[in-house]
Amino acid sequence: MFTEIALFLLDTVFTLFGMALLLRVWMQLTRLPTRNPVSQGVFQVTDWLVRPLRRVIPGLGGVDWATVVGAWLTAVVFLLVVMALTGVDLLGALPAMLLVGVLYLLKWGISLVMWVTLLMAILSWVNPHSPVTPAINHLTAPLLRPIQRVIPRLGGFDISPLVLFVIAQILLMVIARLTVGIIGAHY
Repeated sequence: MFTEIALFLLDTVFTLFGMALLLRVWMQLTRLPTRNPVSQGVFQVTDWLVRPLRRVIPGLGGVDWATVVGAWLTAVVFLLVVMALTGVDLLGALPAMLLVGVLYLLKWGISLVMWVTLLMAILSWVNPHSPVTPAINHLTAPLLRPIQRVIPRLGGFDISPLVLFVIAQILLMVIARLTVGIIGAHY
């Protein structure tokens, strides 16, 4: 039971931190202004890892690769800690975990899209004038616009967040299957 609790807590902490790193990349890609509460909070949480990595890993093509690598390293460390707690040979698991770390990065990114989209939908109903609403709308707009071009509003109701949510869920299923396949092939 202690191991299950430890694994749950580790998964929660590492996932939240990995998502914060990916949110930082997402904010930079969408050019979200840095003078808002969301940006400031994300920078405060992630700067301790990103700043040292930036000395070694430059940004390229408009992507903050130091933050992407930081998120991937977070996933790999998480997987290695889980392997250590469950008694798996770390050295033997390392090559597979490097690849599974990429899948976890994708999983965290897609989950982040789902959570931000869900938050956007809830805020649009509950408190559309919340201080975080402009930041969330700015982040989700590039993902929702292509869907809105294909699927028009239905009676004034925008279902593009629901469609994005379904697409993201399907992608998570594919990633879960790939992860199981990679882990199963190495054990």
